[in-house]
Amino acid sequence: MSDRRGPGGSSSEPEASGSPTMARIVEVGAKEVTEREAVAECVVSLTPEACAQLVAGTPKGNPLEAARIAGIMGVKRTPDLLPFCHPIAVTGAEVLVEPEPAAGRIVVRTTVRARDRTGVEMEALTAAAVAALSLYDTAKAYDRAARIDGLRLLEKRGGKSGHYVADR
Repeated sequence: MSDRRGPGGSSSEPEASGSPTMARIVEVGAKEVTEREAVAECVVSLTPEACAQLVAGTPKGNPLEAARIAGIMGVKRTPDLLPFCHPIAVTGAEVLVEPEPAAGRIVVRTTVRARDRTGVEMEALTAAAVAALSLYDTAKAYDRAARIDGLRLLEKRGGKSGHYVADR
């Protein structure tokens, strides 16, 4: 058996179960499997000219489609990025990228569904954030002041806490 001591000889064994100083994944095995859904959004704010350029396409390709793909990849990688997230059985995900060139904004709205013991809020939020980051990565060449605003959960269904709808 290997020695489980970290640098300086400290043990890597967990502290007493439930200790507030110990990072852990919460046990969900006894929870009922239910249908779950979460919707999240954020907005990329940029100049109308930069927004129009992203809509028209760039030498890199179609940034709106790249953002959709990035958002879907974000759903799949959420438990790899966030240490307290369980890997879950995602049954579907959509990433909508809705440009409003005259207003100089691109709305990113994501919906994630699963049949599992824990919710999909973090997957929906991660998808929206990653899609927006993909848009920002292209937008920065056209507008250095571009920004990502308002990342938030709009709605969730399923699970013990039931249905939630954010104030608009």
